Amino acid sequence: MSKRPVVALIGPTAVGKTALSLHLAQRFGSEIISGDSMQIYREMNIGTAKASAAEQKQVRHHMIDIVDPTTNFDVSQFVQTARQEIDAMPITAVPLIVGGTGLYIQSVLFDFKLGQAPDNPIVRAKYEQLLSEQGKEALFAELEANDPVSATLIHPNNTRRVIRALEVTEVTGIPFSQQQPEPPQAHYPHLIIGLNTERERLYERINQRVDQMMSEGLVAEVKALQSKLTATTAYQAIGYKEILDYLDGRCSYEAAVDLIKQRSRHYAKRQLTWFNNRMNVSWLDAEDPELLEKATKLVENFINNTKKTI
Repeated sequence: MSKRPVVALIGPTAVGKTALSLHLAQRFGSEIISGDSMQIYREMNIGTAKASAAEQKQVRHHMIDIVDPTTNFDVSQFVQTARQEIDAMPITAVPLIVGGTGLYIQSVLFDFKLGQAPDNPIVRAKYEQLLSEQGKEALFAELEANDPVSATLIHPNNTRRVIRALEVTEVTGIPFSQQQPEPPQAHYPHLIIGLNTERERLYERINQRVDQMMSEGLVAEVKALQSKLTATTAYQAIGYKEILDYLDGRCSYEAAVDLIKQRSRHYAKRQLTWFNNRMNVSWLDAEDPELLEKATKLVENFINNTKKTI
């Protein structure tokens, strides 16, 4: 295990992580590592809610704008790159991972292997054929029937992950969600702060975030990327495929916006399920008037306690 202490700030989409992260980074001399699987893509700025240019000038950010949208970039590549960025930081900087992609953040913090069962090309080919012939909805229905817990943790659009979960479940006879061969070992000593708020208020924030994205020019952003968002990981980002459907005449503008809001709310629910099931989190309320003080105290105590053990 590396002895370098790392702080992670997690939470559902639109809860207010960016503002708190800037406060903590400036208070503790941190550099921020984006823990969002979609902010790695260049040109996808509005729809992924990247920190603005002004915010990135306040604090150095990493893992933003590192590959083109035409490039597939999986969790193992993310982990390798993020750890290199963390380990290269000045010794005085406190790495601060900020984001909502639970799997990616967990995989940076822990030495964690996914899908321990050996590959079975025949079983995998069966589910790949199901995807090809009947689509992702039918594929995901299989996962819901065979491993409901995994279905709450894996996005339907992440078809590669859905197929792997089905493959492992069929090969081993044990639901993919129940397969954890050994407790993962921490790669870094870490503190995980979670930011959340009452569900109705969170959904209001999400709806407001989507409206803001639309007013900032999400349609124009997607239109400029139209030829690049095909069959890549980037295409899975909420907001882009819905606007593509609008641009291609498959739905109205209003329907696209409503669908983005709905899918964002569902995504927030899945994020919270993941965080609560997979991580040891110190939760704070985004609406708490003492939020900054409480978050600062958590980080201070963590840093002081970590120094005692090094």
